[in-house]
Amino acid sequence: MIKVNPLALIIGLALFGSTSTFASTDSSIEARLNALEKRLQQAEQRATQAENRAEAAELKVQKLETRTVNTEQQTVQVAKRTDTLETKTNNTSELKLNHFVDSLKIYGDVEFNLDAASNSGKLTSLKSSDNKDWKASNNERWDVNGRVLLGVDGYKNGTAGNYSGFSIQPLADLAGKMNLDDATFFFGNENNWQAKIGRFEAYDMFPLNQDTFIEYSGNTANDLYSDGYGYIYMMKEGRGRSNTGGNVMLSKNIDHWYFELNNLIENGTSLFDDGNYHGTHLTNDKNVVYMRPVIAWKDRDFSAAVAMETNVVNNAYGYTDSQGRFVDQSKRNGYGFSMTWNGLANDPENGVVTNVNTAYLDASNETDFTAGVNVLWHRFELGYIYAHNNIKEFNTDNINVNFDSNDSLDGPGKYNIHTIHASYQIPNIMNMPNFNIFIGTYYSLLDANTNSKVANHDNDDRYGVRARFKYYF
Repeated sequence: MIKVNPLALIIGLALFGSTSTFASTDSSIEARLNALEKRLQQAEQRATQAENRAEAAELKVQKLETRTVNTEQQTVQVAKRTDTLETKTNNTSELKLNHFVDSLKIYGDVEFNLDAASNSGKLTSLKSSDNKDWKASNNERWDVNGRVLLGVDGYKNGTAGNYSGFSIQPLADLAGKMNLDDATFFFGNENNWQAKIGRFEAYDMFPLNQDTFIEYSGNTANDLYSDGYGYIYMMKEGRGRSNTGGNVMLSKNIDHWYFELNNLIENGTSLFDDGNYHGTHLTNDKNVVYMRPVIAWKDRDFSAAVAMETNVVNNAYGYTDSQGRFVDQSKRNGYGFSMTWNGLANDPENGVVTNVNTAYLDASNETDFTAGVNVLWHRFELGYIYAHNNIKEFNTDNINVNFDSNDSLDGPGKYNIHTIHASYQIPNIMNMPNFNIFIGTYYSLLDANTNSKVANHDNDDRYGVRARFKYYF
């Protein structure tokens, strides 16, 4: 029997256990090392992938930066083009760069009319020739007419309040013709004085308020006087916009006062339709010069003005009598007074505008007096005009009507004219404040002596209705 030493047995078992433990530990470390190596490889792969992604992102960033730079360059180019366009549109860059114009304004308006009117717009008093009827037409007139205006204004500011500028307003009408409203050059000092030259209208001494439709002899700057027809004198003969001449005007402001001197130089016979006056045909010898001073005063809602107009050139036009002598017919002296109350500035909704106008003409062998009043309230206007013509001499050689020369009222041109006119504004069509429609109407009547064999009482009235489409741009 083998005798086992207990101590040796314990030591041997301890050594055996240690060996197994060491072997197991070595195996666990190796496994861990292998796992760590795999993890390192995976980390390297992830790092590589991340690096690739970073490189791709960097490429994308570079592309974005390139696109951003291109976009910024394009934006700068567009901004430059926009500035250029704005400069050309608002300031006309060529003029601005040359310091000729500080501002340039382009504007205009459209004015189209639908008319229904009785035969003629003129009131006749006699049949002066075989080819002139009692009235110009025996048919009622239905018409579509109007025009488009395009305005261009330029303005230059100087030093110490000085300025200069111009205005041009060409017109295109529905008849296919090109006309001109204003064409002016002006210069002066702000709120002080101004000089103006060109084609334009001076101060209005017979305002008709909302005069949408009033049609008779005497409502334009040329061909005002038609021989044998009623003449409603309204201080327009020297006002301007002539077809045969131009204006030179000086004006001055002093507190509430306004002073104006307009000078119109033109062919004086352009005032008369067909060049006939008092039954004779006129011959133009030299141009007339109308001087038209105006003195006006304004304070808040009230204003008033007095004026005169006179031709200062003697023997400008006339006719040659049977003895071969030249008879001057160019004497024309007019006087006017106008008074206005305008409450719209302080009360646009309920304000009232009232005009009271008078005018008197002392011409060669003729005197004419006109008075009118009109009121505008809530966009509705109503007015009345009275005119009296008194022709002292008339050549009746070509008149095919016999009359009693003993009757002071039984002769050509000695009669009264009554005109009633009204209009109404329909504003903001389709909610556009620049688009309005005006409805206007008038009625005119020539009133002569009941025994007159010259005036035709049955036909000497005129009336009409108009719808006006007005658009501003």
